Amino acid sequence: MITATRRSLIRGSLAFAAAGSLARPYLANAAASTASIWLAQGFIPEEDAAFRALVADYQKASGNTIDYSIIPFAPLRQKMVSAIQAGVVPDMMETADFNFLYLNAWKGNLLDVSDVFEAQKENWCQNALDCSFAYNSVDKKRSYYQVPWKTAAVPFRFWTSLVEKSGHTIADIPKTFDAFVDFFRPVQDDLRKQGMRNIYAYGYQLTATGVDPINTFNMFMIANGGENFVTPQGLVQTSNPQIREAAIKGAAKLAKAYTDGYVPPVVLNWNDADDNNAFHAKLVVMDYDGSLSTEVAVYHDKDQYNDIHTYGLPLGNDGNKLPAQPFTFGVTIPKGAKNIALSKEFMKYWSEPKMLNAYLKASLGRWVIPMTAIAKSDPFWLKEDPHRTALTTQTLFGPTIPVYEARNPGMARVGAENVMMRAVIDIMKNGKTPQEAIDAAFKRVDTIVAQYPVAAS
Repeated sequence: MITATRRSLIRGSLAFAAAGSLARPYLANAAASTASIWLAQGFIPEEDAAFRALVADYQKASGNTIDYSIIPFAPLRQKMVSAIQAGVVPDMMETADFNFLYLNAWKGNLLDVSDVFEAQKENWCQNALDCSFAYNSVDKKRSYYQVPWKTAAVPFRFWTSLVEKSGHTIADIPKTFDAFVDFFRPVQDDLRKQGMRNIYAYGYQLTATGVDPINTFNMFMIANGGENFVTPQGLVQTSNPQIREAAIKGAAKLAKAYTDGYVPPVVLNWNDADDNNAFHAKLVVMDYDGSLSTEVAVYHDKDQYNDIHTYGLPLGNDGNKLPAQPFTFGVTIPKGAKNIALSKEFMKYWSEPKMLNAYLKASLGRWVIPMTAIAKSDPFWLKEDPHRTALTTQTLFGPTIPVYEARNPGMARVGAENVMMRAVIDIMKNGKTPQEAIDAAFKRVDTIVAQYPVAAS
């Protein structure tokens, strides 16, 4: 465990203070105390440094101590599940995937933090409202079980230099979804004719591991008219012909990228970081991945950074805007936490708009601030950098829907099993037709969600 000491972290707060002059929120806690928090390790060092500086600023202002552990993403998910099961928990946990918040709110394992959430309710973006509002089967109602922390949609991005080397131009890229993704096939073909034998068009996560395959399948289904796979009331529409057809078309499109040789064959064994690595190695021309993790990883190499074109989303095949599906991560308080009052005070402190904005800016804007008005008023988000502009616009200023797990907690189990991407793999590797694969997947979805009845609201 990494314990935050006031002396060491005040030194680290210089970078945080440089992000802007901060108006400190009122601190009600008079007696010095300690609260613990587990959070995911950043994709870049600046993210962790920004958090350490935030803690230092809080400790200096309050006299309290935040005992924190920064843990890599996959081990953190395992550690959180084990802690809940054992009943030995920290005071606060970052929601590190699409599953933890909704499954544990369902089971009654988390504290309702509506009092903290509502202190900034007028500032949160719609996706933050939707993704923080989870169903508790014990209380038979929804409430706020996380305080928003950061948000991001899932953009496409590609290497400008590789597109141009292939003989194509950015101006050639079509605006609608199918035509957009199909554009990169001849880019691969033409690069290979020039001797780049190991180049691939796409870095799609066609694997049953991690959260990226969930994003990928959902987007291809949404692009084909499957936006309401789960309705706002929590109904999972596996019996809706339009949804079935959208899932079939999306699965077929993804599987064909593999069977036609336009993704690396090793995608079946990838984890969430491997598409980033393949993209950085220029083994793939285009990738689809959440946040700006891909871009900020090469932030200090300006030639590489500026060569990446962050595209956001193309239009739907009908020419209308497609809804993005951002996810807002946040911080929860598990039942069994020992210092609830201090935890809530710290959460109120960093969720004050100026504090949260400075923290995310110091993190190089990998994640978008989940506050639309702040993003609109600060040039950092929409004017100073084309990558941030693309991601912020897609996340906050276009049509969006929440992740399906927020609408029905059964979808968290569906995602944990990667049911829908396994259907794609059945087409790719086991010879199933898209119709057979989706029908089998929908049958499994129905079996899972039947275990999570949600009262309509």
